[in-house]
Amino acid sequence: MKKTNRWFYAAVGVAVLLCAGMVYAWSVLSGPIAQEFPQWTAAQLSLTFTLVMILFCVGCMAGGFLSARVSAKVYLWVSAGLFLAGFALASRIQTLAGLYLSFGGLCGFGSGLAYSAVMGTVGKWFPDKQGLISGVLLMGFGISSFLIGKVYQACTPETVGAWRHSFLVLGIVTAAVLALCGFFMEKPGAGFVPPATAGKKKSYVNHVAMETPTSLMVRRPAFWLYYLWAVLLSAAGLALVSQASGIAREVGREVSPGVIATVVGLISVFNGIGRVIMGGLFDKVGRSATMQIVNGLFILTGAVLTAALKTGSFAVLVAGFVLGGLAYGGVTPTNSAFVSSYYGMQNYPQNFSIVNTNLIVASFGSTIAGALYDASKSYMMIYLMICALAVGGIAASAAITRCDKRMLAKKEG
Repeated sequence: MKKTNRWFYAAVGVAVLLCAGMVYAWSVLSGPIAQEFPQWTAAQLSLTFTLVMILFCVGCMAGGFLSARVSAKVYLWVSAGLFLAGFALASRIQTLAGLYLSFGGLCGFGSGLAYSAVMGTVGKWFPDKQGLISGVLLMGFGISSFLIGKVYQACTPETVGAWRHSFLVLGIVTAAVLALCGFFMEKPGAGFVPPATAGKKKSYVNHVAMETPTSLMVRRPAFWLYYLWAVLLSAAGLALVSQASGIAREVGREVSPGVIATVVGLISVFNGIGRVIMGGLFDKVGRSATMQIVNGLFILTGAVLTAALKTGSFAVLVAGFVLGGLAYGGVTPTNSAFVSSYYGMQNYPQNFSIVNTNLIVASFGSTIAGALYDASKSYMMIYLMICALAVGGIAASAAITRCDKRMLAKKEG
């Protein structure tokens, strides 16, 4: 087997997640829909994305717990069918219920299946680089909303109803890419040894690594402490993302809407970059240091955005968005790397799907951020919320370190 072969599977995985991640472009995709149906409130349209998040997690869990009986190829082919059906039905909707079922339900579930298939399969090719490969794969998922959103805006005329044709084309293209990638998605053989580690002793930066079934994982304090960290930091990221446009408009009162949209998009771009950087750091410096770096970046984000609001400097705001994107980008690859390094690859699909459910709880971060702004009429409360969540993350990460020390002491004893 050639040394570069496994990177082919990584490239296929990135292509899949670029397509599957388009559900996160809802804020852009929904604009023309709101224009055609002005009687639908912002809250009603936002519920579509909430349903996407829920069904995404359900799809991940279904993919994880059935992974032993259903191949990744089949998951991608089913996902292709769900995206095609979801976008085709959405392109013809006349009711909110139809939108919830088509985009929220079918596309959300299809995205979760594809995500589970890629993360559970491609990761097995990189047992020596769990953090890095998680970051590379999730970079595709992270920048998908930015890239797809830009293409959608460029190709969709401003006339009422033009979005319907764009939705149909998106469904066809996405289905074709997922179906094609399904033919190339496969796990390594039982005797596979990473080229970089052939003949070397297996080692971990995180010393508690072991093969652990889901039933045992969920009984360990370290898991729930990590789960709490993921909820807190994901909520901080979603709070920023959900209010980014409003923050940019308030600071950049003289800035054009086009520049505002581009600057807000920087969060997605640096989210993708942050996933690769933080994933690589996980391999190099370990779980604890990586988590604390993410915590620190979120606190720094809150501080820089506060300075931008106080000074009215748009340049400082841009720096805050870049930091926020990097910080938020550090959460998802850490999720994947934590599960694989702490609990092994044998039960990774099931264990990872459980960790992913943190998104359901964290999704309320955007709701809370909106409520804080409505109550105070100031974005300062949102910055304080981000900092407070990061401080909670510092405490959770430190508690996991104490659990590690106790576990190592038991092993040595």
